[in-house]
Amino acid sequence: MYAAWSCGLTPRAPPDAHASPMRQTNASDDTALAVELRGVRRRYGRGSGAVNALAGIDLALPRGTFTAVMGPSGSGKSTFLQCAAGLDRPSEGSVRLGGTEITGMNENELTELRRSRLGFVFQAFNLLPSLTVEQNVLLPLRLAGQRPDHRRAAGVLGRVGLADKARRRPGELSGGQQQRVAVARALITDPDVIFADEPTGALDTGTAAEVLGLLRHAVDALGATVVMVTHDPVAAAGADRVLFLADGAFADSLERGSPSRIAARMGTLAGAAA
Repeated sequence: MYAAWSCGLTPRAPPDAHASPMRQTNASDDTALAVELRGVRRRYGRGSGAVNALAGIDLALPRGTFTAVMGPSGSGKSTFLQCAAGLDRPSEGSVRLGGTEITGMNENELTELRRSRLGFVFQAFNLLPSLTVEQNVLLPLRLAGQRPDHRRAAGVLGRVGLADKARRRPGELSGGQQQRVAVARALITDPDVIFADEPTGALDTGTAAEVLGLLRHAVDALGATVVMVTHDPVAAAGADRVLFLADGAFADSLERGSPSRIAARMGTLAGAAA
């Protein structure tokens, strides 16, 4: 089902299978990293009422890896994703994406970076209902000022199993089909990083497995980098590594953990946070 892509996307070099997602790095290997956060803190409010959503995040994710981020409610998962993707600014620290420091970028520069070098998959799909499936997939190219590549869109839609749905509107598709459109849209620019926020949260078990398979294939076949926030141990088990957030900091990690092992670790963290 997940044979080599034929839509013009170029596979990247395979990652180092033994690289640690939280290893120390130096300037010489920055270009090998897809995501790097150093001393990232995010504080909301001031004085005694201030809330530290992120309490000092240090993270280095090599290119071509699939990382799941989990944690109890209020642990900082959403804030982490927003800061890592340039959707929110940290109060302290630095964020680098694909070797590019983004912390000091202005809004126009961040917008351009998100359009051209990042892909996003959200729980709510975030498709434009007035556009066709093909138009939704091509939207990142149009917003980046590039000429729509209909052949490329057809190839990506074919790979996610929606070659015959290009002229449909999102409202005519099932939830699973809409999420596959969102995955195709995320891949159309061959991004440095795909950020996925609860991508299977609104899907049934079988459809969720299909969407996760597409993300997994993007990593294995294209060398794409996926960072996924999820509450689902089954979804997290498909990642190379699972990082656990607690009180705004990474508290633990697992490599290729089983759903039961991930759930047990989550239970321990939730119990400690209670």
